[in-house]
Amino acid sequence: MDSFGVFKVSASALEAQRQRMNVIASNMANAQSTRTDEGGPYQRQDVVFSTDPISTDQDGLTGVKVSGIVKDDSPLKTVYDPGHPDADKDGYVSMPNVSIIEEMVNMTMASRAYEASVSAFNMAKTMFSKTLDLGSV
Repeated sequence: MDSFGVFKVSASALEAQRQRMNVIASNMANAQSTRTDEGGPYQRQDVVFSTDPISTDQDGLTGVKVSGIVKDDSPLKTVYDPGHPDADKDGYVSMPNVSIIEEMVNMTMASRAYEASVSAFNMAKTMFSKTLDLGSV
């Protein structure tokens, strides 16, 4: 069994949550973007996680990885603003399907998951240090 597997698992979780927080920040930054390079308003994105084998041993140790970033296909919001440059012929503007409140909740959850991974990493580090101290007695 890999002695440092717990560090690898924690590191994979930290990286995955960091990517999730970046996507959430992008969603929040584009909550009012009505024009993108692809055309049309910004579409909310979400991170998809999957398991990731950590070691080649038969111990079954798995971490987490970002397997993809997908666009949310929920309906776009429309607002009446005939003076907006992206308004249609009836005066309606398609707005991104981003809810700032939902994104704040997601950011809090990602932040807590990140903190939990840091705690697990630090606890493992402390246990390894104590084990080394026992060996030097």
